[in-house]
Amino acid sequence: MRLRALLDTPTLGLRLLGGEDELDRTVRGVMTTDLRDPSRYLSGGELVLTGLAWRREPDDSERFVRILATAGVAGLAAGEAELGSVPDDLVVACRRHRLPLFSVVEDVSFASITEHVVRQVSSERAGDLAAVVDRHRRLMTSGPTGGGPEVVLDLLGSDLDLRAWVLSPTGRQIAGSTLADSGPELSGELAARLAGEHLAAARTGRRGPHRVTLDSATFSLFPIRHEGRDLRQTLLSDWLLAVEADAGDWPDERLDLLHGVTQLIAVERDRRDAARTVRRRLAQEVLELVQTGAPPAEIAARLRVAAPVLLPGLGAAPHWQIVVARVEWADGDLPGGPVAQSLLEEMLVDPGTFGPEPSDRIAVAHTGDEAVALVPLPVPDEPADAPITGLHADQLLSVVREPLSRGLADDGRLTVGVSAAVHSAEGLRGALEEARHARRVAAARTGRVCAAGHEELASHVLLLPFVPDDVRRAFTARLLDPLRDYDRKHRAELIPTLEAFLDCDGSWTRCAGRLHLHVNTLRYRVGRIEQLTGRDLSRLEDKLDFFLALRMS
Repeated sequence: MRLRALLDTPTLGLRLLGGEDELDRTVRGVMTTDLRDPSRYLSGGELVLTGLAWRREPDDSERFVRILATAGVAGLAAGEAELGSVPDDLVVACRRHRLPLFSVVEDVSFASITEHVVRQVSSERAGDLAAVVDRHRRLMTSGPTGGGPEVVLDLLGSDLDLRAWVLSPTGRQIAGSTLADSGPELSGELAARLAGEHLAAARTGRRGPHRVTLDSATFSLFPIRHEGRDLRQTLLSDWLLAVEADAGDWPDERLDLLHGVTQLIAVERDRRDAARTVRRRLAQEVLELVQTGAPPAEIAARLRVAAPVLLPGLGAAPHWQIVVARVEWADGDLPGGPVAQSLLEEMLVDPGTFGPEPSDRIAVAHTGDEAVALVPLPVPDEPADAPITGLHADQLLSVVREPLSRGLADDGRLTVGVSAAVHSAEGLRGALEEARHARRVAAARTGRVCAAGHEELASHVLLLPFVPDDVRRAFTARLLDPLRDYDRKHRAELIPTLEAFLDCDGSWTRCAGRLHLHVNTLRYRVGRIEQLTGRDLSRLEDKLDFFLALRMS
């Protein structure tokens, strides 16, 4: 806003005392001070409000005004409450330094002036920023030269003083402001919590922005999504814009501006999806060759084409790992394959990696409800027998489990299986089957988001997913229901005792120590378990039955 506009609002109680030729100066902010030297807090363009408490003698005015003029402030407004009127020495000093001077009548508070100026400046900044955003949108839609989301976030920071980040549905940071004074970084833990809050709110059907308060800070979460499609098809793949501010009291103009920003960022998201087309096609071709039993030489030839695309500049042929994911919805009327594909493309990126580009090194195909990822693993240069560090199922979900569980809500489920690393095309078919078996193991577990790895397939756990549900229920009920009923009536803790006894390999001493019981008390409880079930816990067969029953329950 211009200084001149302050005189057009009579309720502000401002009277011009000097500086008529400087009233076209731009006001970029407002500051109230009675410090003798406020220079450290001035950046230029402010309207300075002062009660004159700094003035002890006439010479103080010259020094104070010189400091303001050097800092480049727009104007000075002095209150009349302290001295009854603005002293002449201050008027003379302002005239000497060409600094516009206003007086403020006693019955008008500085807070009223501050609120008016901030409201006017914010409105004008929003209009200016809207024009910049619109110009940037045209640049981005016409080609890659327009820049990425960081440019828009920098505009929000510099013109509206808003800290903002673009996050993936798992909470990974896609973009943030690059300004040096943009404040502390957003932690990975907080980003994941913000993503979870966004997904949970979106599943309720409420329109954004969603406002949440975490760690004493308030955030407004704006969805960046494709409109006109089933929410479940896009929610787990769309980005979000997290703004550190409470949008609840924003004017419509500012909300419209932020929604325009999300549309602009959506252009970048669409461009990233289009760039993945080649990698998705490569994965689809390799998957079809593997599933149709194509000769290893043909699969190897296709992998040689894929490797430079996924790992540019790679010298040696990589090892490969297969990851299978499946998204299933309770009503069964929506294919989960595309959602699983988008999730794998995000989950297989290091959660600490910044930006959209790292996911460009992953090739994922989908069919029906299943998505299959082809993950290249660089081979270490030396030593030659160094182990290949591949993906591990638990690590894969450690960061994303919480936000995705909230997004799946009570009608969706994600299960993931991870194969061992293979070094050639001959091993890909076995790796695919291994990953699919591991996913079925994960599906037998409870929870909205579950994963299992190849290392679990050498265990009894491999057999459990293939036991029919009615057999599982009958088996566990016959062994464990008598113990549960007894615990419920007598609070005897027979089930926890059984679990600890088996975990200690039947050692009376170790088990008693773990449970903080006397050995005789432990023997009494085990005897009661045997009496209620008709089993003998000294026999290996009965120990194994109890172990499996606990696992299946």
